[in-house]
Amino acid sequence: MEQLSGLLRQLRQQLEQDFPSAAGMRQITLPIPDRLAAMLLEWLAAQTQFPQFYWRHRDTQQEAAVCGAVRQFSHPLQAQAFLHAYPCARLWGLNAFDDSALLLLPRVEILSRSGKGQLTLNLFSESSLHEDAVTAGRWLDELRVAKPIAALQVKVQSVLHQPERPAWDAMLHDALKAIENQQLDKVVLARSTLLTLANPLFAPALMAASCKVNHLCYHFMMRFDAHSAFLGSSPERLYLREGQHLLTEALAGTVASHTDERQARALAQWLLQDAKNRQENLLVVDDICQRLQGGASAVDVLPPEVVRLRRVQHLRRQIEGQLNRGDDADCLQRLQPTAAVAGLPRQAARDFIRQHEPFSRHWYAGSAGYLSIAQSEFCVALRSTQIDGAQMQLYAGAGIVSGSDPAEEWQEIENKVAGLRTLLQPEGGF
Repeated sequence: MEQLSGLLRQLRQQLEQDFPSAAGMRQITLPIPDRLAAMLLEWLAAQTQFPQFYWRHRDTQQEAAVCGAVRQFSHPLQAQAFLHAYPCARLWGLNAFDDSALLLLPRVEILSRSGKGQLTLNLFSESSLHEDAVTAGRWLDELRVAKPIAALQVKVQSVLHQPERPAWDAMLHDALKAIENQQLDKVVLARSTLLTLANPLFAPALMAASCKVNHLCYHFMMRFDAHSAFLGSSPERLYLREGQHLLTEALAGTVASHTDERQARALAQWLLQDAKNRQENLLVVDDICQRLQGGASAVDVLPPEVVRLRRVQHLRRQIEGQLNRGDDADCLQRLQPTAAVAGLPRQAARDFIRQHEPFSRHWYAGSAGYLSIAQSEFCVALRSTQIDGAQMQLYAGAGIVSGSDPAEEWQEIENKVAGLRTLLQPEGGF
């Protein structure tokens, strides 16, 4: 691609500057051709350097592809300390359900907003910027042009749920008993589904397929190497921080969607009026408001609305407030995990999950996005999957409150996981 050749030539010219043999950070930022801005996922999929992170906002106006890592951080506090030292930086990645993280200062970040894009090359060294500029030049030599992503061709050989249905019913029985005994108000229980495939799955192909059909979702993908990735298409924002203004939401309460417009609207109306789902949503709202106490003022809760997705519909209330300080580590500590993915009280729910779920959530139900001094945004890492070669681990959960029915909650999980599962082969195929 001619446009990429010209871009690389400009970057190499910039790298010929006389960088000091001292610690520091520099950024080289250039506009990119419109054609490249329209093919960010295809460009990222063609690269052979890792880690890679892809992000597309649910409003579709913002998209990012980042490649390589100049620095990595395993906790938000480390990342935030770096940003205070180098306020020009932007970090991308994942925060796990268990409080760990993988946040990257990428070698290259390509960011597109409303179809117009720019590329940023990050240089950083704790000893010699000159040496890192030389390293970056060699790194650029390995970049490849974007090419179309082949359509998914997947054959599922076996399916294993954790837990299977009888164990699910028993787990929910224990949860309802804990709720009845007032040990919990709510707990969100999840299921992991291991698919064994005939051939290794190319993660960008699944991401591309999901982007085409799972609208109103954040799309995210972390490729750790050529064979391992965590990706998902989530409807839920954890938070958006612009300066000290915070926007978050309670997304809890679910009903099936429908291809027929009239039936979909009827289901949405039922969701708005159903006592169990309204209670589940209000529990999340109350928890978020309580958690923001001492960290934010002028907190306002907007009226409920229904978010209609391809397979399910959700009850959502948006919440905004003014933070006392623009502190992302504090925001993450207060808001993650929300009651929509863990439960209430938070610690009791997390203890119940740890004792009863037969798998580790790790990245699932954590968050994915970016942070910087000026602005940060993370979505909740839902409707997600871990890919390792020819194995694919799908995750989905359901909020359990008083009155929950195990059969209905199992079906809710089936509906949620179908957002990715049905991309592999026709419904009913497994």
